[in-house]
Amino acid sequence: MSATPTPQGENETARRMFEADRASKNLGMRLVEAGHGRAVVEMAVGPLMVNGHGIAHGGFVFTLADTAFACACNVDGRGVTVASGADVTFVAPAKEGDLLVATATERVVQGRSGIYDVTVRRGGDVVAEFRGRSRTLASRT
Repeated sequence: MSATPTPQGENETARRMFEADRASKNLGMRLVEAGHGRAVVEMAVGPLMVNGHGIAHGGFVFTLADTAFACACNVDGRGVTVASGADVTFVAPAKEGDLLVATATERVVQGRSGIYDVTVRRGGDVVAEFRGRSRTLASRT
């Protein structure tokens, strides 16, 4: 993993969380960038990720977006922040060998709740749009 540096180690919490995320790492995901309210995660569509139609299974595209969302929610060390819900809209298919890049952006955080948007792209083409709702559970010490 090689995360882009951000001011004063701002991405350290997200980086540590990602390093411990066996599910995402076993799917070949890579944390590209993490900074205040933003994260970028990429994943290549492998042969075991393709469904019976010969396209990337939506569950894997969702998982990529969810991982970027989790990293964006946890960049600032506010506390353990998890998903309280999420929706995805699939716009275009991805195929085996495609490199997908998910960019998560914080829209609003109020109290312990937040809303984040994630766009999954293959090159310049949008594959999916994801909206995640977060909840901070506890303060980190």
